[in-house]
Amino acid sequence: MARTLVVVGAGPGRGMGVARAFGRRGFRVGLVARTKDRLDTQVAELAGLGITAAAFPADLRDRDALAAALAQATETLGPPDVLDYGPGPSGPVTHAAQTTAASATAQFGLYVLGAVTAVGQVLPDMLARGSGTLLVTTGPAATTPAPADANVGLAMAALHHYARSLHPELTPHGIHVSAVTLTTPPTTPAEADTLGDRYVSLHETRAPAETTLTPTGTVSAH
Repeated sequence: MARTLVVVGAGPGRGMGVARAFGRRGFRVGLVARTKDRLDTQVAELAGLGITAAAFPADLRDRDALAAALAQATETLGPPDVLDYGPGPSGPVTHAAQTTAASATAQFGLYVLGAVTAVGQVLPDMLARGSGTLLVTTGPAATTPAPADANVGLAMAALHHYARSLHPELTPHGIHVSAVTLTTPPTTPAEADTLGDRYVSLHETRAPAETTLTPTGTVSAH
């Protein structure tokens, strides 16, 4: 039976590495991000590899638009078996002393409220099936203070906590959640593909609940 991956925050690096890795294993792939032209290019690349893919443009900060995009992805490709949530920073990045309520709220909307919206959209189908995987990616600022990226770090820390909180609650229902800390983005397609294979492993082995990855391998698991 065909399976579906949806990548929310589908960039040309990590996101496409994950998409190619799952697509090569027979998954249909939905890509969600803000820029339609870029998504169309990525869908064409996947199609050239023989991977069934479709684009669903949405601004992740627009919760209604994101929910609608995910509903359309489900209608087009089928309910997601795997949700990958890992947007890159967008908007002003502020130092700790210069962080304002507005700059913190902007990143919180992207990382946390976007993730809560996405999970809320796909979770009912996963619970009904008794299976599914949620892969949630942040950067090092989620666990290590980074004064130059303070507002992003605040949001990433909250997203990391959300993923770690979901894991014990959803595991008894057959749903695996992995909180991934990516030390640095991949810089080449080869690195992105290696990283994508690590994400497939997280889905297939359903472990660990928390891991730190580089583009070339696992640093640590908890």
